[in-house]
Amino acid sequence: MKGFIEECLRKCLAGERLSRNEIIRLLDVEPGGVDDRFLREAAREASQKIAGGKGYIWCAVGMDYAPCSMNCKFCSFGEKWGIVREPRHFEPEQVFAHVRTYAENGAAYIVLRTTEFYDLDRLLGFIPEIRAKIPGGYAIVLNTGELDAAAAAKAKAAGVYGVYHALRLREGTDTPFNPAERIATMKNVSASGMTLVSLVEPLGCEHTDEEIADSFLNAAACGAKICGAMARFPVEGTPFGSSPMISGPHLAHVVAALRLSGGSAVRDICVHKATHEALESGANVMVVESGAIPRDSDFSEKDWAGVDMARAREMLAAAGYEISLPPAL
Repeated sequence: MKGFIEECLRKCLAGERLSRNEIIRLLDVEPGGVDDRFLREAAREASQKIAGGKGYIWCAVGMDYAPCSMNCKFCSFGEKWGIVREPRHFEPEQVFAHVRTYAENGAAYIVLRTTEFYDLDRLLGFIPEIRAKIPGGYAIVLNTGELDAAAAAKAKAAGVYGVYHALRLREGTDTPFNPAERIATMKNVSASGMTLVSLVEPLGCEHTDEEIADSFLNAAACGAKICGAMARFPVEGTPFGSSPMISGPHLAHVVAALRLSGGSAVRDICVHKATHEALESGANVMVVESGAIPRDSDFSEKDWAGVDMARAREMLAAAGYEISLPPAL
């Protein structure tokens, strides 16, 4: 196995994407064992070389806390679950305040995150004011509903750097979404010239190595520049409310395998929720978020789960990364 991991590292550093079988073989390594430690060391080396030792903070502002008719089984916003009893929205000045705090503390990505059917023109209307009020070299990213080619072009013209969109694990089973429509949006983002960001998510204990590999390969095939993994958070009252989270070692293991899998095309690897273990296993992007959060049963006025900008900077620095602004498109 050590020789196989060394060969995967060589391919990664040469810019080559691994095959499905190779990715599955990496994922099949037992988390926490000797081979896994070697895998994580190889992924750390790959991250330092491919990402140039740069670490990035991804800051998401959840703008609307509202029930959603899509009722994805892992999302607290599903109207069927009855968790959102009192819809709330960030007012413009609240959005600006969060963006300002993030930008002044070194955020690379400012993410405007909405529920599925938030009006795109309204969302894009925030961008000129954000840029006028809050200077900085940060990138503005959207995390919103489906985008056809025209909508993606409009977002690009409005100054959007990138879009977060994913074909979630067991899309169409744990969600009512049409996988083909999700993939179409991902391709529209890349075709527009914006950066596609797409994680393997929401990752649970039941997901197989094959599912993880296929999710990653789909993101890569759609042109994702930032990939990685996000654990599923059990929210009481949702269908997955009593399901256990994957362990920290398991998440770090998946991150390490994905870091070696994308060659140089997948520039950065994000992990959520970040741990020191994952950041030392190839991940170089971590998340700070506030407001409406689909992994929680309440609206979060403050940064979620105790991870604020100071904590993010500390964790990335401890893992050997230089906190940086995003690369140019």
